[in-house]
Parts: sequence; C-alpha cells; structure tokens
Amino acid sequence: MGKSRTSKVAAICTGLAFVFVVIAFTTPYWLETDGKLAEPKFIRLGLWQVCFKNFKDIRHLYDTRFNDCWWIFEEEYYIIQDFLLPGFFVAVQLFFTLCMTLLLVGGFLTLLCTLGSRQHEKYQLYLWATGGTLTLAATFGLIAVIIFGAKGDGRDWMPNWEHNDIGWSFALAVVGSVLLYTGGILFLIEARRTRKKESHILVEQPRTHTNI
Repeated sequence: MGKSRTSKVAAICTGLAFVFVVIAFTTPYWLETDGKLAEPKFIRLGLWQVCFKNFKDIRHLYDTRFNDCWWIFEEEYYIIQDFLLPGFFVAVQLFFTLCMTLLLVGGFLTLLCTLGSRQHEKYQLYLWATGGTLTLAATFGLIAVIIFGAKGDGRDWMPNWEHNDIGWSFALAVVGSVLLYTGGILFLIEARRTRKKESHILVEQPRTHTNI
C-alpha cells in the first residue's frame, strides 16, 4: 500500500524547509545595507558572518578599523564582541541552531517514514516522532525570526540603521520555519489517522473470529 497524500505533502514540505533553512543558516544576508549610501560602514550580516567597510566602533577608544567579511567569532573582532553579539542576536543564533539541529534529526526520520513500509510495526511511532521533532524545530525557528525581525534593524545596533534592510536569508528562514511547521503538523495528523485505523482493525478482528 502506498503512502497517503498527507504524508507525501508533509515530506515535500520538509524537503523544501530543509533547503531553505540550511541556506538561511549558512548565508550572510539576514541584514544588509540598502545600497543608497556611497560609503556604508556596514555591508551585510548573517548568523555567523559580518561584513564591514572601514568601520570603527565609536563607543571604544580603539583605532582599529574593520573591513571585508569575517567569521563573527574571529579573533580580530574580540574587542567589539559586546557590540557584535548583543543578547537578542545570541538568542537568535541559539534558537536557529536548535532549529537546524532538530531539522537534521527530523529529516532522517522523514526518510524513514517516506521509504519505510506502512505495515512496519514502528511506522506509527516514526510518524509521531517525525511530527513532534519537526514541530519543535519550527517553533525554535519561528522564535528566532520573530526576535530578529523585531530587533535586527533597530537603531541601537548596526551603523546607518536607517539604511539597513532585512535580507533574503532572513526571508528564507521565515519560509523554512513555516514549512517546517506545516510538515510537522501534517505528520502528526497522519500519525493520528494511522492510530485510528489500527484501532479499528483491532476492534474488527475479534468480531471476525466470533463469526467464524
């Protein structure tokens, strides 16, 4: 017996979410300059990389100027770590990393549900585990994008805040998190439907034996 339409749609949503979340996790376009300034100090930023151009933090007495794109935990950035990593951004990194980690687990479970047989004794367990894992991953992802959406382009963080826009990496994170939530809920619906079918079969079996 083939997979149901619900499980197929859930698997497709999970696959698309995996692509979007991985790209968002690894690309430095969560926040970027709008291109209207001739010499912007801030260029773009992702969860793990930031790009500056002749930037100097005026809140410190250091003469160091920062250029090009670097890993956000680079040793050269140590003197401005308090500026680069405010509490809200650390929370975004944490929650989206949890989302990414659970997505890897959920992706493996999705393969088990997709490639495995519906008659397998643990098929229903796989559905519950997949749906729960993906839903939790989506929750963490949505928390991350809500925090960044509220704080990311604020005036208290990157220079020239009025010329900074939310980037396409953030947009992919939002879409990926929503797709994850959709996939997780659909797997849970399929798990509930499978449990009802199995319960119905168990109820019908004694009646069959009685008639015989």
